[in-house]
Amino acid sequence: MQPRLSLITLGVSDLARSRAFYEKLGFVASSASQGDIVFFQMNGMGLALFPRALLAEDSCVADSRPGFSGITLGHNLRTEAEVDALHAEMLAAGASSLKPPQKAFWGGYTCCVADPDGHIWEIAHNPFFPLDEAGNLHLPGAGA
Repeated sequence: MQPRLSLITLGVSDLARSRAFYEKLGFVASSASQGDIVFFQMNGMGLALFPRALLAEDSCVADSRPGFSGITLGHNLRTEAEVDALHAEMLAAGASSLKPPQKAFWGGYTCCVADPDGHIWEIAHNPFFPLDEAGNLHLPGAGA
């Protein structure tokens, strides 16, 4: 298998509200969006929003809300100031702050916010993980 993540689909309780939240952050809906699903193109991958109950049904699982799902979405940036700025932008768009921007024990700078459905975004500056001109992450020792 070629290691790849192509699409992240978030189950949402209010599709219009979630679409508006992500559009306030600069995400642009793809023309592939229709009815009950919204697609956003990101750097080399996609983000989809789909009604939570329908996503659970499609995955053949019960729609349960256990609290923390065990997943965070990460957005790495080049500087601490960019972390502060994105944290403020996400709050203005309707996110909730879970952890304010702060120095991290591992040597970086990080914060966490939750989107309107509680999906957790970690916003970080990691001086050990360089970003290329397009903003793509390059893990040390991971090859091309």
